[in-house]
Amino acid sequence: MKVFVLIIIIVLSTATITIAQHRNPVQFSGVVVTSDSLKPIPYTNIIIKNTSRGTTADFNGFFSFVALEGDELIFSAIGFKKAYFKIPDTLTKDRYSLIQALTNDTIMLSETVIHPWPSKEQFKQAFITLRVPDDDYEIAMKNLAMEDLKFMIREFKMDGSMNYRNYIEQQVNRIYYAGQLPPNNLLNPFAWAQFIKAWQNGDFKRKD
Repeated sequence: MKVFVLIIIIVLSTATITIAQHRNPVQFSGVVVTSDSLKPIPYTNIIIKNTSRGTTADFNGFFSFVALEGDELIFSAIGFKKAYFKIPDTLTKDRYSLIQALTNDTIMLSETVIHPWPSKEQFKQAFITLRVPDDDYEIAMKNLAMEDLKFMIREFKMDGSMNYRNYIEQQVNRIYYAGQLPPNNLLNPFAWAQFIKAWQNGDFKRKD
């Protein structure tokens, strides 16, 4: 008799556990945002507690995956405090949506000071006694030679920034003089002065 009663108790307990463990799947979707400005938090991790199942939100903070009723979820993102949410186990539909807000988490790091030398005095002494190699100095002076710089100015084509500036100046002049004739440099004394100076420098000579 005792054995029979024990078997009945075990069967009823097993049935109760089976009923309690039966949970319906839910399409769980939502958006993760900041609590202060409601901006989306990209790439937030959403993990089901005590499991390795979950997903990661996209760049816009949106996520969607299949979970079970009663699952406890953990939301975590760098720079924010963790948030927890439990899916209700009394749902009448197989879908559930959520807007989860995360609070900023301020992390105070200790100050770290890095010096190139053990002390300021040693750095000052090393800087004063620094000797630049003669060959490096000669190379620098050669690169900055006035004749070479003038040659590069005359021969080298305009780069992207110079082309952009020239184009913008043309557009500004076109808009500025819209509906009227642009000024004639033939009567501009400054233009004549530049022309005479260029002529004296031989800028108009034919180059072989």
